[in-house]
Amino acid sequence: GAMSVDSITDLSDNASELLQALQLSHPHELEPRRSRGKKKPLSLNPIGWQVPRIVDRCCSHLETHGLQTVGIFRVGSSKKRVQQLREEFDRGLDVFLDEHQSVHDVAALLKEFLRDMPDSLIPRELYGAFVSTAAMEGPAQLDTLQLLLFLLPPCHSDTLLRLLRFLAEVARHADCSWDPEGREIPGNKMTASNLATVFGPNILQKEKPGEKDAGALNFEDSAAIILVLQRLIEHHHSLFMVSPEMQCDVLRRLFQTDPDVIEYLLRRK
Repeated sequence: GAMSVDSITDLSDNASELLQALQLSHPHELEPRRSRGKKKPLSLNPIGWQVPRIVDRCCSHLETHGLQTVGIFRVGSSKKRVQQLREEFDRGLDVFLDEHQSVHDVAALLKEFLRDMPDSLIPRELYGAFVSTAAMEGPAQLDTLQLLLFLLPPCHSDTLLRLLRFLAEVARHADCSWDPEGREIPGNKMTASNLATVFGPNILQKEKPGEKDAGALNFEDSAAIILVLQRLIEHHHSLFMVSPEMQCDVLRRLFQTDPDVIEYLLRRK
């Protein structure tokens, strides 16, 4: 006699909020989406893949044109061109980034967007918890980081995953390599540690930009931020994957409290 649920709009408000908070995914869904067609949403994330257009397009542009650029994110850019791109995105224009844009301008735009978000990518109320994991080691550190990531709102979680996946790809090209003909391909020199140094203060913010004491971090906090972001870059794939055991536990609990949600999830699978 249970109600048949075929759409999230058929659920009550409480159930909808529960579904929005339920971030469960499978390994193959965490791989980069290489097709230019419609994005396939995560199986158990009913509100789909929520990444701001500016972040996705900047990352895609840099993945295509900037992986071999030495010192990417550390070389200066044109403030005028970056401001123009920023204004075009702000006006809601369908900005197309191609090979004519400087990778340094696009890199600066990405950093500015993350720095100036009204609420930082990792919400400020979780700043202390994330930073405290720097004092932990081994599996305990990674387990704690994963549980903290589960607390992120879906849009923050999806955007952080997209960014970390991109940064891991940049770090993979840090060292020189050789093509099949034996020609040297220059590395970009941006290791995970270097990238964490650049992006850490933009992602983990204790205060809002412009507020008193904003940016005035002590050495311990700065070192902790870099270490935490480096761990996120290096282990993002496993950190964003919910174990089968935890999925089963969540579904068992939901069966007792929200059976309609269970039916909805099973229909989607």
